[in-house]
Amino acid sequence: MKTINRRTFLSTTTKATGAAFVFSQLPSQLFAGAAANDIPIGFQSWTVREVLNKDFAGTLKMMAGQGYKLIEMCSPKGYETNGFGPLAKMKTSDMRSIITDAGLDCPSCHFGFGELKNNLDERIEFAKELGLTQMVCSSLGLPKTATLKDYLDAADKLNIAAEKIKKAGMQAGFHNHDTEFVLLDGELIYDALLGRFGTDLVKLQFQTQVIVHGYKAADYFKKYPGRFISAHLSDWTADKKEAAIGKGIIDWKEFFAAAKTGGVKNFFVEMAPDKFTDSATYIHQL
Repeated sequence: MKTINRRTFLSTTTKATGAAFVFSQLPSQLFAGAAANDIPIGFQSWTVREVLNKDFAGTLKMMAGQGYKLIEMCSPKGYETNGFGPLAKMKTSDMRSIITDAGLDCPSCHFGFGELKNNLDERIEFAKELGLTQMVCSSLGLPKTATLKDYLDAADKLNIAAEKIKKAGMQAGFHNHDTEFVLLDGELIYDALLGRFGTDLVKLQFQTQVIVHGYKAADYFKKYPGRFISAHLSDWTADKKEAAIGKGIIDWKEFFAAAKTGGVKNFFVEMAPDKFTDSATYIHQL
């Protein structure tokens, strides 16, 4: 998409070594307040994939030392050609042990739509071995020429996969990008998908970045209570530039209050590495 997402974060910010330095500057007490308020703070692995590949165990311990409690992985096999190649060679049992040894939990992971359609049994086995409770579809992967019917048909296919995921004891989810906040046939794609996804089958993971298009996470949490499972946190300025949490236009007090109504269980910070320190400070103060 045109605005910055996790596919472009690191290419527009510091190098992996710089990211590691930024994270190392976070005082561990910054997240204490969030923990005390029952807000589980996690991070999405995409934004630190380069340093994870170089030192998986060391990077996780570093993040845990800064107060993070959760990590959301990206499926190493599904993202093998998108920065997770080295981790695809790691045994899942070893990956889980390293995550646990670092003091982290991994409740959620992103999967490509193709994985959930074509290799679901294998992916469920991976998810179970990793100890996941949530399997999130990162994107439907449809072309720009896709019709609303194409989106609804894809939603039906995800519902089918979600039934199997539910039987396996996990929750399926869907992660939005800018793509879904476009009108097709007079209807917002995201709203159409919410109407199509099985209420208990597919929960939503809201990416706050769509505030740049005028869509607030808090509004959706209130409008669709209990439909959400997690959220990706980033803040943005009025001129659509990424900002540290608390320095953009999002009302975070409203966000966290509404998140309870929405059913959000996990919060994963996902933004450029140089924004993490100020973001952590704000979350702590909030």
